[in-house]
Order: sequence, then structure tokens, then C-alpha cells
Amino acid sequence: MTECLVVDGGTLAYDVTGTGPLVVLAHGMGDSRAAYRFVAPRLVAAGYRVAALDLRGCGESTATWPTYSRTAVAGDLLALVRHLGGGPAVLVGHSLSGGAVTIAAAQAPELVAGIVELAPFTRRQSVRLGDLRVARYRTGMTRLMMTGLLGSVAWWHKYLDVAYPGRRPADWDAQLAWIAANLREPGRMRAMRRMGQSAPVDAGAQLAHITCPALVVEGSLDPDWADPRAEGEAVVAAMPAGLGRVEVIEGAGHYPHTQFPDETAALVLSFARAHARA
Repeated sequence: MTECLVVDGGTLAYDVTGTGPLVVLAHGMGDSRAAYRFVAPRLVAAGYRVAALDLRGCGESTATWPTYSRTAVAGDLLALVRHLGGGPAVLVGHSLSGGAVTIAAAQAPELVAGIVELAPFTRRQSVRLGDLRVARYRTGMTRLMMTGLLGSVAWWHKYLDVAYPGRRPADWDAQLAWIAANLREPGRMRAMRRMGQSAPVDAGAQLAHITCPALVVEGSLDPDWADPRAEGEAVVAAMPAGLGRVEVIEGAGHYPHTQFPDETAALVLSFARAHARA
């Protein structure tokens, strides 16, 4: 059942299932909380209270906001944790939201027991000449760039085609149809484009200030990086020593939680059992 939280600038849609320590799930740009449709039930069955949020601009949340930065999304996540009793929560963030959970953990450590970053954009990005020799990286970046330039659902679907290498969820066609319909609603594509234009420098600046444990999960075939493991290791290296670790799911692209939900849920559950607090 969709619930709503009113914050400065609009309304956030979310749902909550289960009982136990709080886990908050945040998706990436151009998506919705349905991205966790396979992972959330596994967490609930294991004894967690799971809140899945539609980011500002996405899903059923208000479409138009003054900003779509990681810092703004972090504020939304903290507002939801407070609304649900104050946690402390394990925050799980994918892609753009990986940076947002980092900022949230640095800003309000009393509300955050730990963070999981799935294929996160948490650091300033730069392209090296050697990266362009990796075909999947060239293809992914080209399709992302065309999506941003043209505001094109068709180009976004082409990006998703390479972001889900090999294995696809059973409801893939329905997923693509829902994403297309949602992005064609007024303001949705603009929100996604503005998210894509939001550099992760705010998140990178907070990596050194987190105090909670962190898990970074990468897909070995993620087209957003020429070397996904190296990106994850760089994120962890920017954290205080001993707080973070990297796990790589072989064969996964940019959406391990949808493409490999069993493996992703197992990693999140192992982390939550070690660090979640009621």
C-alpha cells in the first residue's frame, strides 16, 4: 500500500512491510521503488521492517522539485527514517542513491546503523583513455549521453538493454512498459535528466566523514565503469579505514538487485544481521 510523506517541496511515496529493525531501500534515477520488488520480500521474511521509497521526481512521488541532488535525496531519506520512528536504519541506495545514503550517514549518524551502496555513483567521475577500450563502457556511456541530450525513453531503454547483460527478470517487458509510461508523465523525464546532470561531488566530499559500516556491491559487467571492482574499491578507500568493504556479483550489470536478487539479498541480509539495530 502506498503511503505519503510530505516534505519541503513535495510529497514522497513509499511503502512499509514487515516488522523488526528498519531497512530503507532507495532506487536510482529513472526507476521506482519497484526496483526492489524481488529483494524486499526476502528482507521482510528474514525479520526486517522494510521501507521502499520513490525518489523525488520518480514513481508516485511529486514530479517537480527545485533540486534532485544527492544531498536533497539524503534529506528525504533521513526525513523518512525520522517519520518511521528514528531508526537507526540500514540504508540501501542504488546508483545516485548510493551517494545519497553516504551523505545521510555523514549528516545524521544517530539515524543510520549502516549503508549499502549498490553500483553507486559516489565519487567524482573521470574518463581515462584506457576506459574507452572497454566496449560495454563505450556503449553504456553513449546511450546514457543520448538519453540525457534528447530526453528519449527509447534511448533509456537502449541503455537498460546493456545495463542488464544476460539475465533479465521474468517481468522484463512489463518493467520496460511501466518505466516508459512513468517517464512520459509530465515532469518525469526532466527530473531524470536533472538527476543525470547532478555530479556526485557532494557525496564524495562526505565519504571521509561516515562513521558507520558500509558495503559496496558492484556488478562485474556494469557498463557504467570500465572496471567496476576498481570503482568500488576507490569508494571504500575514501572512507575511514576499516568501515567499508566491496563485494562483486559476477555477471551482474548496473542493477544487481533486480537482475540477481538472491545474491544481492544475501549480501544485504548478511550486512544487516551484523549491523542493524532495533
